[in-house]
Amino acid sequence: MKEKKICPYHEYCGACTKQGLSYAKQLEWKQNKINRLFQKIHEVKTIIGTDDPYHYRNKAQISFGYDDRHHIIAGNYVESTHIIVPIEECQLVDPKANAIFQTILKLAKKYHLSVFDERKLSGFLRHVLIRNSHDDTEIMVVFVTGTDRFPHKKEIITELTDRHPAIVSIIQNINRRHTSMILGNHSFTLYGKDHITDEFCGYRFKLSCSSFYQINHAQTEKLYEHALKMAKIRKTDTVLDTYCGIGTIGIIASKEAGKVIGVELNKQAVKDAISNAKDNKVNNIYFYQEDAGTFMDKYQDEVDVLIMDPPRSGSDFRFLSAVNRLSPERIVYISCEPETQVRDLKYLLKKNYKITDVQPFDLFPFTDHIENVCVLKREKR
Repeated sequence: MKEKKICPYHEYCGACTKQGLSYAKQLEWKQNKINRLFQKIHEVKTIIGTDDPYHYRNKAQISFGYDDRHHIIAGNYVESTHIIVPIEECQLVDPKANAIFQTILKLAKKYHLSVFDERKLSGFLRHVLIRNSHDDTEIMVVFVTGTDRFPHKKEIITELTDRHPAIVSIIQNINRRHTSMILGNHSFTLYGKDHITDEFCGYRFKLSCSSFYQINHAQTEKLYEHALKMAKIRKTDTVLDTYCGIGTIGIIASKEAGKVIGVELNKQAVKDAISNAKDNKVNNIYFYQEDAGTFMDKYQDEVDVLIMDPPRSGSDFRFLSAVNRLSPERIVYISCEPETQVRDLKYLLKKNYKITDVQPFDLFPFTDHIENVCVLKREKR
């Protein structure tokens, strides 16, 4: 792997905190960090790095604003501010997405599109989000706008799809609120499909504009396959996949399990999960739209393996106490924030569980973030 030059925007953008370090040094830094976090809990295996740390993001977003001369610009916000750093190419973003961003910026200038002003809650173009399949055969473009009206919609769609024929879906999402959230609550399809399809671990998954899907395709395949191998799932096992999203890890686990139950609070994600299971002809998985803690509180049947992949904030006391009541034989805890993972593990270690394996992965090169898989086994009921 050939190291690239340091990103010219890194001093201002702030997204890549590890710019200037070789990839080997980045992995060393992450290994040391997670070793420190787990030093009193369990031995940590060597972090599994990615084959290519560049252009790994299959989902990217860019924000729009004005410079001092009131010229339209596009780029990333400086961390904790609303100041935009104009960017022509991001080293983390898929090359086709980089090219599409630049085309959209040119079209915005050509057709004199207005930019959304959060203080006045007026203006049109706010963000653009791009999702691509791992082989770039299907690309979705989402225009996040402050108004329903889309000036020069027909001309922009025609020019955009002519220049980038891999685009199979163009969505308009309306977000008029004063918020740091990218997407609003209302979306509609302007061109093509309302989703793209990606192949992952031998299965095909439909992704809508709001679907949660890991951004590093190749590395997440390694992580999920490794995590399920660590879980030692048997044909007689019932697997409960909490925080299941669109059903990715549960559907992958279904080939080894007797039955899989997926629980997810987001209504659209559950619809996508049911559709994904049907499309992949998986008949032993069942999805429920509910808070996972509430679901576990009233679930009466035995669970052999519980999979949890919570948000960065980790799990709350209600969720963990419900896990303790359910008392699964094995727990697979996938975390994108090892600090909150350690906090949650300390609770479970007091409840008759012991750690059998800790395996970190690097899903986010050039950043501080670490993905970590921890497997626990119940010692007694």
